[in-house]
Parts: sequence; C-alpha cells; structure tokens
Amino acid sequence: MHATELLKQSQTNKEKDLYNIADYILAMATTIQVSKTLLTTLKQRKLYEKESYEEVIWNLVEDTMELNEETKNEVVKARAEINAGKVHTHEQVKKILGF
Repeated sequence: MHATELLKQSQTNKEKDLYNIADYILAMATTIQVSKTLLTTLKQRKLYEKESYEEVIWNLVEDTMELNEETKNEVVKARAEINAGKVHTHEQVKKILGF
C-alpha cells in the first residue's frame, strides 16, 4: 500500500483516541496506532526533540532485554544462595522478629 493511501486510510479512522505514528523510509513505510496516553508517554521518553519514535521504541526494547539478562543473573545468584543455605523460611523470620 502506498504511503498516501495509508495516510488517507488512517484519517478515516473513526476512533478518536487513536493516533497514527508513521515513519516513512525510502523503501519502507510502517504505521502503528497508539492511544493518546501512549503517545504522550512516548513523547516524554524522547531524549531530544528530533528523536524518532523508532529510536524511542528501540530504547525501550533494549531496556527490557537488559532487564531480562539482569533478572536471569539474579535468579542464578538466588539459587546459589538457596543451595548454600543462606535463606530463612517465613517461620524462621517470624521467630527471629518475635511474631
């Protein structure tokens, strides 16, 4: 579908709360619809005014991937602590705290 057709189609969208974010690159055009709330959030996440929404979204994806790696490392560490006996049950904690 041609870029102008996409724009015409998006303009006929009857849902008021949806906005189109369109990024046209020489050979490729992609349009996504987002709520006003998400659009506001994406705008707030821009590091500089000319930053594209694609860059904002990639930053979010990269953050998620880093978090996943960090979480995996924390799970490995926690399992090692459990295996080493460096944990207390809820009952033990209650007893220590006098509950």
